[in-house]
Formats: sequence, C-alpha cells, structure tokens
Amino acid sequence: MFRRTATSTKGHSFLHVIKLVSPFVMVVLLQAAIAGFSLEVMSSVRAYVAGEALWSRSQKNAVYFLHRYLHSGEASQFAQYRVALAVPIGDEFARWALERDPVDVEVARIGFLQGGNHPDDVPGLIWLFRYFNRVSFLQEAIREWAATDPMLLELSVFGEVIRSELENGPIQDDDRLQFLSSRLSDLNTQFTVHAKRFSTVLGEGSRAIKLTLTCINIVTAATLILLLIWHTRRLVLQRQAFEDALHAEKERLAWQASHDWLTGLSNRRAFEARLQSELDNSAAGSLGLILLDLDQFKSVNDSCGHLAGDRLLCQVARLLQQDRHAHDQVARLGGDEFGLILPRCPHSKAVDIAERLRRSFELFNFAWDDRCFAVTASIGVACIADRNTTLEDAMRRADAACYRAKEKGRNRVQVDGGRPDVIVVTARPREAARA
Repeated sequence: MFRRTATSTKGHSFLHVIKLVSPFVMVVLLQAAIAGFSLEVMSSVRAYVAGEALWSRSQKNAVYFLHRYLHSGEASQFAQYRVALAVPIGDEFARWALERDPVDVEVARIGFLQGGNHPDDVPGLIWLFRYFNRVSFLQEAIREWAATDPMLLELSVFGEVIRSELENGPIQDDDRLQFLSSRLSDLNTQFTVHAKRFSTVLGEGSRAIKLTLTCINIVTAATLILLLIWHTRRLVLQRQAFEDALHAEKERLAWQASHDWLTGLSNRRAFEARLQSELDNSAAGSLGLILLDLDQFKSVNDSCGHLAGDRLLCQVARLLQQDRHAHDQVARLGGDEFGLILPRCPHSKAVDIAERLRRSFELFNFAWDDRCFAVTASIGVACIADRNTTLEDAMRRADAACYRAKEKGRNRVQVDGGRPDVIVVTARPREAARA
C-alpha cells in the first residue's frame, strides 16, 4: 500500500513538472524550428545566389569561347564553349523538371549538378523552388531565368551553325563574319541584362527574407521572455498564496490554541499565561482578578438542551466584552465559568466593575423557544497588590470568593481578603444579601 502511494505521488509530481515546463518546452521547440527553418531558407537562397553567379558566368563564357572560335576556328575553343554552355542548360533542365506536374526530383537533381551547383546545395535548391516558387521575389527571379531560354536555345543553335560553316574553312565573307560577331554581342548583352535582374531580385528577396525571419525570431524570443515572466509571476503568486495560506493556518492554529472555540474568548491557557505575565510585571501596579459563574446555566441546559446552553454562553461572552478596555482580558475558563483580568486597576474600581457586571446580568434575559430565563451571576473578586503572589494563589483566591458568593445566595459579588461583601441590590423580587 505504501509503495503504491509513493509511486502515485512520484507520478503526480512528474506530471506536475511536465505541466510546469511544457509551455517553455513548446516555445523553445518553436524557436528551434523557426531558427532551423530560417537557416534552411537562407541557405537555399544563398545557394541560388551562388548558382546565379555560376549560371551568369557560364553564359558569358559560352559567348566568349564561341566568339573566339568564330575568329580562330580552334576546336579547343569550341570544346570550352560546349562545357560553359552545359551549365545554364543543366539549370534549365532542372527548372523544367520542377515545373512539371508531377515534379521530377531526380531529373532536377541531375540538372542542378550539371549546372555546377554543390551537391549539398541541391536539396535546398529543389525545396525552395517547389514550395516557395509563388513567393513574389522568387517568382520574379524565375521569370528572369525563364526569359533566357530562347536566347540559350539560339546560342546553342548558333554554335552549331558556326561550327558547320567553319568545317569548310575560315569564313571569308566579312559581312557574314560581322553579322555573326554582332549577334553574339547582342546575345551577351541580353544575357547580362536578365542575369543582372535575376541577381538584383534575389538580393532584394534575400534581404526581405532575412528581415522577416529576424522579426519572427525576435517575436518568438519576446514571446518566450513574456511567457517566462508570466510563468514566474504565476509561480511567485502561487508561492505567496501558499505562504499566506500557511501563515493563515498557523494563525488559525495559534488562535485555536489560545481561544475558546464556542465564544471566541480567550481560553484558560491564554488567561493564565496573561495573568502570569501581569504578576511578573512588578511595575504595573495593582491587579484586579474576577471569576464568575452563571447561576441558571444548568437549568437552561437541562430544560432546553445543549444548543440553548451554547447560545447562552455566546450571549454572555458578548455581554462581558461590552465596555471593556483594550488591555483587559476576558476568558471562558470552562463550562459556565468566566474570568476577567483588569491590569492597573485599584481595589475600589475592580469591585465597582464587578458590581456593574452583576447588575448587567440581573437585567439580562435569555429567550429560547418562547421561554424566557432570568440569568444572574455569582462573582468573586481578588485584588492583588503584592506581585509576589503566585498564579495558583491568585486563582485560588478569586475562585474561593466566587464559591462564597454562590454559598451566600448567588447573584452577588464577593471580595477576597476578608473585606465586606458588596451589598447586592436587585430589581427582581428576591432577597438582598449582605456579607
């Protein structure tokens, strides 16, 4: 059973940790995915920029070597022309394979390799063309690229025409030679224009992509930071709430340890601790200690039940708290017994307070289920001037005075120390008592 509970606790803790870190993991994974995507896009664009440079240079070389072949007739020049021409033709085949439906990836790969592109760059070239060819900058670059197809075809045919004419010996017709040279120059100019536009568009697109991806990465990083701040704040608030709840629970337990659960007054433990503190304070002057018992509590409890008795005790607690000074201590000591500590209270004032309490009880009526009970109190007063008095002695003196008040007829105040009893004046039809 213990093992199962421990395993369940560990599993719950693990799930809690997963739940706690999952937002961060998701954002970090998103950041990593965006970073990887950014690198892939920039690498592919860079590959196109490098391929464009090779493509443009090869076209120029093809025109250059064909022009030299036209004037020299050297077979080596024609061979170099063919090598140079193979590069843009390979790129052209690759583009056609990628524009085909379905896409022929293998032909595109062979074409890009023939175009002199690095093998590691070929997958990126194919990926960028397939999935981003409708992006404005790439679409415009592809148009410039495709615009050279007729010129490339013309250059290829032109090379074969020149070769066939040179097989019969050097061209003697100056006008024919001038025409062929001029046409080669025109093709070179047209190639240059489209290559420059292609390069410009790719450069602008590359910068736009870099800016866009940078902004996306900044936004993602800012999101991660905000999530971290929010999550940290939530954890701090949770911890604060936990600490507040713990503090409240400690206060509740401390309150329960020092208070009576029914009336909310201090309990005997807190009452005696306060009394001991007052007795230890030798500079505080005289001290009044009052203990009182309810005279009719048992009859209310027996005739109406414990619920009525509890209600009576709560009303008595409120009555005792009326007109009390902030430094006075009122406590329920148990059952129907209550106590009051009156710090810095002279003897006469303590007796006067006890008598006012007795009159308040005499005027107090407790109602329950259409029945009314007259409630009085027997009150014992101990006036302590000697601070060498022990706690047990002080409580004993007040308790003895309360007991004598009950013995002498109840509803009266009895003062400890051999002093005369306070004369009881009651508005009810009962006999006044004198000690």
